[in-house]
Amino acid sequence: MSTKKAPRILLPKAWTRHVRSAMLHIISLAQYATVYTRRWAVDSMNGRVRLKAENDRLLQENASLREEMRIKDVRMAQISPHRQPHYPPTERMAILELRAARGWSLQQTADMFLLTAPTVASWMKRVDEEGPDALVQLREPVNKFPDFVRYAVQRLRTLCPSMGKVKIAQTLCRAGLHLEATTVGRIVKEPPPSMPQDSKPTASTVVTAKEPDHVWHVDLTAVPIGAGLWTSWLPFALPQSWPFCWWVAVVVDHFSRRIVHVGVFRKRPDCRGICTFLGRTIHVANATPKYIICDRDSIFDCDNFQRWVKRKGIRPPRYGAVGKHGSIAVVERAIKTIKDECTRRTLIPTRREAFRRELISFVDWYNEHRPHTTLEGRTPNEVYFGRQPASRKPRVEPRARWPRPSPCARPQTLVGGQPGDRFELQVRHYKGREYLPIVTLRRAA
Repeated sequence: MSTKKAPRILLPKAWTRHVRSAMLHIISLAQYATVYTRRWAVDSMNGRVRLKAENDRLLQENASLREEMRIKDVRMAQISPHRQPHYPPTERMAILELRAARGWSLQQTADMFLLTAPTVASWMKRVDEEGPDALVQLREPVNKFPDFVRYAVQRLRTLCPSMGKVKIAQTLCRAGLHLEATTVGRIVKEPPPSMPQDSKPTASTVVTAKEPDHVWHVDLTAVPIGAGLWTSWLPFALPQSWPFCWWVAVVVDHFSRRIVHVGVFRKRPDCRGICTFLGRTIHVANATPKYIICDRDSIFDCDNFQRWVKRKGIRPPRYGAVGKHGSIAVVERAIKTIKDECTRRTLIPTRREAFRRELISFVDWYNEHRPHTTLEGRTPNEVYFGRQPASRKPRVEPRARWPRPSPCARPQTLVGGQPGDRFELQVRHYKGREYLPIVTLRRAA
């Protein structure tokens, strides 16, 4: 019986010099064969074969990652423990979180991250420390605004002290920076950084405005020229006429909250003066309202006024409740805004034309640049003329880690540019009047 010997494979000369190169070639060939075979298994009609291929791929990936970690740990272990770089506070917290998830002991955690058990124990004892110098800290949330946003909000509050948190939020929203009113309120209360609900409109009448110039509100108010109208003698009040005060008539469009026109009188006007003023308002607006809402003052609740309304083709006037504050809330709120943000912040001129210019400047700024809470941050002119609100344009996103598809503060819009863009706050004043700010944001280079 003959026995055949296995053929001998002759090794090349000096093969020992190429063992390492050969090992790399073998691993590469094995990887090629594995990928080729796995490709066939992934396309198999048998579901169990496909799962087996996916399981094999995950096992291989897990083994590769463990080998990568082992190699890095070997390199780090060569450094003296006193010269090894320290983990930052956020990574210390991540290590403690991983320890809790894996159930490691102090020694296991220390061995895994090339530490000592006392070091990990000291982290555990100081995990609840507060402040910027805490040993263990959480990662900065993606919704945290950078300090320059806080600086911009606080700077705007300083430059425009009459603005509340809602008005600041709406003004910045029109400029492209979307913040909630609660966020603005919290920032305003914070100490300065080191670096430089929607309310429903109050129904004042059963008439519902369906379009611009459908319903107008009209009312009168006295504006003192000095600090006030009190005097020390009976009847303890100065005469409510020029040169002690001006009488101002205001007309407001209910649908858009736009101040249609203002009139200035030396003394309290009579019915004829009001009719003349309303006729001039109709001419300026080039529109005639269907309804006029006013209070039951003797100027409006008279036969002459009702005949004038009928002659102009306007429905009989609607009156607010007698002696009830808020019955004509729309125009009363507009008058309060005029007094709070205009007449009480400047020296009232004694010349009629000069005072009228001040009022017209405020009305132009109010209609064009001042956001209105009832209009969801839009300006009266944007609603009146049907323009796209500035708050709906692409916004600035100063948070670098904020996901682009995630919603922002209302109204929600797309991101213009890239997340993490820096900006400069620019505040200019309408016609040089410091109480009429126009806020814009310019992207920093």
